[in-house]
Amino acid sequence: MKVSIVYAHPEPKSFNGALKDIAIQTLKEEGHEIKVSDLYAMNFNPVAQKDDFEELSDETFFKYAKEQKHNYLNDTLNPIIKSEFEKLLWADFIIFQFPLWWFSVPAILKGWFDKVLLFSGVYGGEYGRYDKARLTNKIAMISTTTGSPKGSYTPHGYSGDIYEQILFHINHGMLYFTGITPLEPFIAYTVSHSQNDRKNYIEIFKSKLQNIDKIKRIEYPKLKEYNENGQLT
Repeated sequence: MKVSIVYAHPEPKSFNGALKDIAIQTLKEEGHEIKVSDLYAMNFNPVAQKDDFEELSDETFFKYAKEQKHNYLNDTLNPIIKSEFEKLLWADFIIFQFPLWWFSVPAILKGWFDKVLLFSGVYGGEYGRYDKARLTNKIAMISTTTGSPKGSYTPHGYSGDIYEQILFHINHGMLYFTGITPLEPFIAYTVSHSQNDRKNYIEIFKSKLQNIDKIKRIEYPKLKEYNENGQLT
């Protein structure tokens, strides 16, 4: 299997860094091909801007999605974005490794989604969205860490349900929107509190990556199950 790891943490010695390293080691031992995008090491610029394109189709009014389409079709994307996009198309399985910041991804990773999930390249144009988008042959998994305890991320916890509320916008609105099938996320809670817990999480993570086919797939409704007003029928 071809695996891409998109890693977003500014400190290589962090627990996120350790999870990224153990993923590389474990996946290689299992015989998978690996490519890593270390966004902070790359100094990846998350701000969507005109410099993302080598030419503009409209010099009078800048519309990011329109320029994504134009530059994708004309092969004039910024080389960094083009390289990340090619990694995305190459991969069978994508792991997103990041700390949960403000109930979402770090800004540098949000910028990766903004720039690499190209309009007309993965959705729109000849492609649709959700199960009609381009990346329906791929799976992806969120691997994230939190500072709060597991109980706080339940339906009645003070943080809200981590599966149905906090990570839904990523799994459904970014991954499934482009056709990717999300896997059940790996979540390490309160990792700064206990060395023992960190060791246990490492072993759980390794076991998951040794048994990728056994990780639960998140199944969302297909577009055909909705009516013309976007409502489930």
